[in-house]
Amino acid sequence: MKNNSLRNFSVRLIFALALVTASVAAQQVIPPQNPLTAAQRLSLASGTSQHERPQKAPGAAASRSEGMTLEELQQMALVNNPTLGQAKAGVNAATGRTRQAGLWPNPTVGYVGEEIRGGSYGGGQHGVFIQQNVILGSKLDLDRKVRSEEGKQAVAEAEEQRLRVENGVRIAFYQSLAAQQMLETRKTLSGIAEDAVDTAQQLFNVGQADQPDLLQAQVEADEADLAVIAAEQDQLRAWRVLTSVVGKPSMELTKLAGNLEDLPQIDADEVIETILRESPAVKIAQLESSRADVAFTRAHREVIPDLSVRAGYLNNREDVGTIPPMAVGSEGFAEVGLNLPIFNRNQGNIEAAKAERERARFEVQRVSLSLRRLAAPVLQSYSTSRSVVERYKGRTLPNAQKAYDLYLHKYHEGAAAYPQVLIAQRTLFQLHIAYIGALENAWMGTATLQGLLLTDPLDLPAVPGELDRPVREINVPVVETPGTPR
Repeated sequence: MKNNSLRNFSVRLIFALALVTASVAAQQVIPPQNPLTAAQRLSLASGTSQHERPQKAPGAAASRSEGMTLEELQQMALVNNPTLGQAKAGVNAATGRTRQAGLWPNPTVGYVGEEIRGGSYGGGQHGVFIQQNVILGSKLDLDRKVRSEEGKQAVAEAEEQRLRVENGVRIAFYQSLAAQQMLETRKTLSGIAEDAVDTAQQLFNVGQADQPDLLQAQVEADEADLAVIAAEQDQLRAWRVLTSVVGKPSMELTKLAGNLEDLPQIDADEVIETILRESPAVKIAQLESSRADVAFTRAHREVIPDLSVRAGYLNNREDVGTIPPMAVGSEGFAEVGLNLPIFNRNQGNIEAAKAERERARFEVQRVSLSLRRLAAPVLQSYSTSRSVVERYKGRTLPNAQKAYDLYLHKYHEGAAAYPQVLIAQRTLFQLHIAYIGALENAWMGTATLQGLLLTDPLDLPAVPGELDRPVREINVPVVETPGTPR
């Protein structure tokens, strides 16, 4: 009896010790990288402090460490982008055509012979002449003015190409910067997912988690790791685009210095007026209208005839009939002529020049309307992205952060399960990623609008006289943001 009592007491003691050990182990099974530390890591990846700036989106602000700046890349592009050389060549060609248009026609020199006879009689006239066409009606000056207007268009096109290159680099820079920040955030999320697997494994070992929880944590870790691979490829793609725009495709991947959250405010009406006032496309169309006016005047002057002046020297060897025989000797001659505008008074070319002048005037209006049309969707995209950014920053992210903090506090008090903390944490991080995408979209719209809708830095510069190409189509990359209409 006494031995049985002692045996029962020993069993109860061992069982109680086992329960205490399991309880202590369950309380001590905290992730090696607990949720609070993971959030701090995500903040550090973005160069911000969670305590100092709790409402900033992790991964959105640029690191304070040194990196390649936008201004450095733009300076590289101004040296290496081939389209700027093409635009400069266009200016030089226009300058040459302007010079050529004002030159006088070359004179004609030659031999003249009349009444040339052979045999014993001999005689005839032999000599040289020079002939010059004299252009009247200031037609050469007008030709020079026509080409000069084309030269001004070439200069405006070169300036437009410079702005297009600078703005194209700006767009590619912020796209690459967003990809860089997204990769940093994805890497941090992948580390947190690995920590969650370790936590689930430890909870599973002590019987505090089921196998489905462990498998789900492993699946999420795999997805996070694949997201890092996709983010690395996306950053490499964005970098290749940037280096191509800069004109140095062999440049190695380099860290960029910038701040996505430093987003300027844009007034829709003001930016449209700025585009219409300063856009090179409008200036090119206006210069085409001026060129057409001069060409119309030139067509009218074509009816004024040009003089043809001819003079020369002859040695007349004809015998004058004296005894002894004597030749006539040296003679000179001069001719002046002009064509009479009786049948051809340049009527057709005058009508064509008039039509081109009217077309050029309408082109100025068309360009202004086209710019308004192209600006409308960019403004809409910018406004939408700006609203998403402000909502995320002002309410959505703070609420998600607060929910996460509350679940974390309850978890430490034992009033909430760890999966609830993971869900709140996952939601917070997904919002951070969407926030970066919204910032990228907002920057794409900002750069396009502030860059006067000039987006393609490798587009071939237009040749003066291409009236149908003062305005190009724009292609702005857009990232899908949750909560925005498609």
